Amino acid sequence: MRQLAGALGVGIERSAGYFVHTQHAPGYWVGELESNATITAEYLFLRRILNRVDPERERAVARELLATQVDGGWPLFYGGPPDLNTTIEASVALELAGVPLDDPALAEAAKVMRALGGLAEARVFTRIWLALLGALPWSSVPSMPAELMLFPRAFPLNIYRFASWARSTIVPLLVILAQPPHYGGPAPSVAHLCAPAQAARTSRAGRRARAPALDGLLRRTDGALRRGPWRARALREARQWIVNHQELDGGWGGIIPAMANSTLALATLGGHNSAVDRGIAAVESFGLARDGRFRLQSCVSPGWDTPWTMLALAQAGLPGDHAALVAAARWLLGQQTTRDGDWSMAAPGVPAGGWSFEFTNSHYPDTDDTALVLMALRCTQVPSQAAQASGLAWLLGMQNSDGGWAAFDRENHTRLVERLPFCDFGEVLDPSSADVTAHVLELLGQLGYSLDEPHVRRGLAYLWREQARDGAWYGRWGVNYIYGTAAVLMALRSLGLDAHDRRVSRAVSWLYGHQNADGGWGESCLSYTDPAWRGRGPSTASQTAWAVLGLLAAAPRKDHEPEDPRLIRGVEWLIAHQTPDGSWDEPYFTGTGFPGDFYIKYHEYRNYFPLLALSRAMQTIR
Repeated sequence: MRQLAGALGVGIERSAGYFVHTQHAPGYWVGELESNATITAEYLFLRRILNRVDPERERAVARELLATQVDGGWPLFYGGPPDLNTTIEASVALELAGVPLDDPALAEAAKVMRALGGLAEARVFTRIWLALLGALPWSSVPSMPAELMLFPRAFPLNIYRFASWARSTIVPLLVILAQPPHYGGPAPSVAHLCAPAQAARTSRAGRRARAPALDGLLRRTDGALRRGPWRARALREARQWIVNHQELDGGWGGIIPAMANSTLALATLGGHNSAVDRGIAAVESFGLARDGRFRLQSCVSPGWDTPWTMLALAQAGLPGDHAALVAAARWLLGQQTTRDGDWSMAAPGVPAGGWSFEFTNSHYPDTDDTALVLMALRCTQVPSQAAQASGLAWLLGMQNSDGGWAAFDRENHTRLVERLPFCDFGEVLDPSSADVTAHVLELLGQLGYSLDEPHVRRGLAYLWREQARDGAWYGRWGVNYIYGTAAVLMALRSLGLDAHDRRVSRAVSWLYGHQNADGGWGESCLSYTDPAWRGRGPSTASQTAWAVLGLLAAAPRKDHEPEDPRLIRGVEWLIAHQTPDGSWDEPYFTGTGFPGDFYIKYHEYRNYFPLLALSRAMQTIR
């Protein structure tokens, strides 16, 4: 154990040094947020439709797309199979950027797309972009009347029944669908993207239309309303909503789909040149230009990366008055949201006080970030009592009736909206999740809340209901059962429960049962769509760290009980895979946007989670 302790000390020192040297001057940390090729392709589409073509930038986009093509297509995540919609959008972007259709890259992509069903199986968002570019008729897109803006809160299809990310994306789409912007450029060719037997079915309304009869009803309703007096009012309401939700940095909702759609919508409505320019600038700020290539991030994550890094550094031994922690705490305090956002619609009377994921997103603070920030602030000596009190009050006020916490909204679980043919991509609801609930309960445990306290009692009841038969918990925002299970185990430890509870021991057995032969842990994004991949995949730094953190949290507290050698092997895996600069390499995507549809690679997950795990191991392993 003495040799292991020495290796732990070296690894922790290297990792802490890495973070001290990579902190940004204002005090935050932020790593790249990498996603699939659609985000970059749609950036090119947006500039084209707005008639703001930059040939050199398009060449840089083309170089990025060509460099990330795998097996003829483009995947949703590193190591994954080619995805139809990602491949369609990347191929169209390359064509617009000047790559000829007979180029080997596009020829191979066409084969992949036809094998996957072609345009007949394309999602709604892909169809919308192709319609905007003049490549598909608007009849191929499911209907969504702009009058949705006028439906009252009590109606099951009003805009606040959608999750925050869906709402901020759909509201501007209501404008775009009602009066599409004029595109004067050349339309890309799509005939070669049709599977031979399906070429006549390219107008099908969505690849996963849950209620085609409902689409027919909405389409007839939209046709009737288009000529009525309500359309103008609905568009005014949508325009005002978009204008009111534009942030100081020019963006909307902190995510590219909302930002791109809102910019397009205001450009379509006219008279908003300044807002459009600011919107474009906000989109550009998410871009990364490197080595002659350009790609766009779907979002940025300083509000998430910073508190996790602070927790890891504090656990590594940095004192609360260390300059890095002080600067980070002061930056976080300046990021607290003090205004009511969309969340207040379902939580009237709850005072503002949360934190958001991004640099600027005052309308959508989230409970997950807020819980992490409150834990991180407690690790510093920077005075923050008032901010912590208001943040905690907001967090407690966002608990759902089922006892859990969702990410952005309260009681956002009206299943009817999922049946809309328009909603064929990703999650459109924001119900409670085990991982978010676990982070909140971990905070409450640190604050001294007892198991009998009402918020804790209801939250624990929710977690016990969500535990799978084999002992694991689903990871909504991280891949997948390793993430969810580790988060819950850390929460249970914080509240005083450990391996002597049979439900905890089942979770521990699940983690050990999915350890790889090399000592690490990994889980593929495929686990969201194929149960055979639950807890299975190549070992990664972030997922190994999660497993180690969960197992350390569940370890017995008696001094005479030795550490499990399987846990030691996980720690040794992390030590062995650290690079000389204190970081870790990790090509795989271990973050989740929409299970089954959209995944994220947080470039700092590979670093701060291992530091946190090694630091806790140093304090625990004897």
